Amino acid sequence: MDQKNKALLEKWHKVVFEKDLKSLNELISDRITLYSPVVFKPKSTKDEAMFVLSNVIEVLTDFKYHREFLDGNNWALEFSAVVNGKSVKGIDLIQFNEEGQIENFEVLIRPLSGLIALGEDMNRRFADAGKETKPLIK
Repeated sequence: MDQKNKALLEKWHKVVFEKDLKSLNELISDRITLYSPVVFKPKSTKDEAMFVLSNVIEVLTDFKYHREFLDGNNWALEFSAVVNGKSVKGIDLIQFNEEGQIENFEVLIRPLSGLIALGEDMNRRFADAGKETKPLIK
């Protein structure tokens, strides 16, 4: 692993495991596109991405990374966690720009029961913050 990726991975781990929002803010590009596993339309502002990611690191407990694949600016990080008593497995697909900031972030999560639990908790947090929510299943 090159030094740049090593430093970025250490910083990302600090965000996830120490809930370091200052580092999260530094890592997110102003040109971020965040693809949630819960909603179809991606989030496309830094404020939206900060809100989502800062809440997700609170919602997902017992978080562990298992495998981390880093290929230049493109990462795939396999994780497991618990959300409201439901175990989930997932993958973070992250793409960095040349400045070392995240420009694309896509999250995949299974099983459906865990994804629904995550969506319900996040919807509650969106509502509590006065933000728009949508039904999880139509």
